[in-house]
Amino acid sequence: MERINESLKKVANSLDFQSRFEGMRNEILSDPSIRNFLEKNKNDLSEEIIQRNLVRLYEYKTQSKACDKCPSLSECVNIVKGFEPELLWRRGRVEIDYHRCSRKIMDDQKKENEKLIKSLYVPKNILDAKFSNLDLKDRDRVKAIKAAEAFVDDYMKNPQTKGLFIYGAFGVGKSYLLGAIANELAVESNTSSLIMYFPEFVREMKQSLSDQSLDSKLEKVKTAPILMIDDIGAESMSSWVRDDILGTILQFRMLENLPTLFTSNFNLKELEHHLTYSQRGEQEGLKAKRIMERIKYLSLPVEMAGTNRRY
Repeated sequence: MERINESLKKVANSLDFQSRFEGMRNEILSDPSIRNFLEKNKNDLSEEIIQRNLVRLYEYKTQSKACDKCPSLSECVNIVKGFEPELLWRRGRVEIDYHRCSRKIMDDQKKENEKLIKSLYVPKNILDAKFSNLDLKDRDRVKAIKAAEAFVDDYMKNPQTKGLFIYGAFGVGKSYLLGAIANELAVESNTSSLIMYFPEFVREMKQSLSDQSLDSKLEKVKTAPILMIDDIGAESMSSWVRDDILGTILQFRMLENLPTLFTSNFNLKELEHHLTYSQRGEQEGLKAKRIMERIKYLSLPVEMAGTNRRY
């Protein structure tokens, strides 16, 4: 019986193998990008070197470049998903470097932006909001959208710019507009925002009294680079929430000139009335006015009207 290596040598020397090998070699070397690489480095690449690196050239040829063979990032055909090859002549040999493709770069940027937008009890669709998805056909919403765009522009020039108090009926897109602002700031200026749904935040603050986590949670909200308080006025108001929680947050942000945005179903006058009466029916107009002065200092009121988009 012939030795295995002798048998393999015969196969390698067979006309059929040689024919298929030459066909594959010609196919590799006829690839336009490989031809360009060989032409660029022709003074260094001998036939022997090319022959020795055919496997590496074949690897390069079979990979997707500029996502030309990939329907999507998740369906990337490359050895490492999201990374495309580059041929290099380095240290006397042919090498392949892999770099992030355009889809991978966009996906990584999206994930980085998501990290910048922190939230408390806010629906995912709000966190995915974009200005490009806002409907400008509803003229009653245009004023608020333009004000939101102006806030982003102003913030880029001056990080201590005033925020917005966006008020209007249920379902007109006030919360979604906050999400669009947060995403735009993340993309354009790498700015971190915190969006919180105020009624749930109030409930958590009450629960935090028992586990002694109130101060640390309050500190995160107070010091957020941009704070967005969603649906203020929808909570059950108590003197403690108004003065020790909301008042503390707004006082700190006012002193530090930290941009703060609000949404509410109430206009400023209606919100003051809401803040005046506690759960026990106590009327505390002066304390309510103090909170309102801070809100007015931190934000500019803008009405958002239009049709209810929840139905």
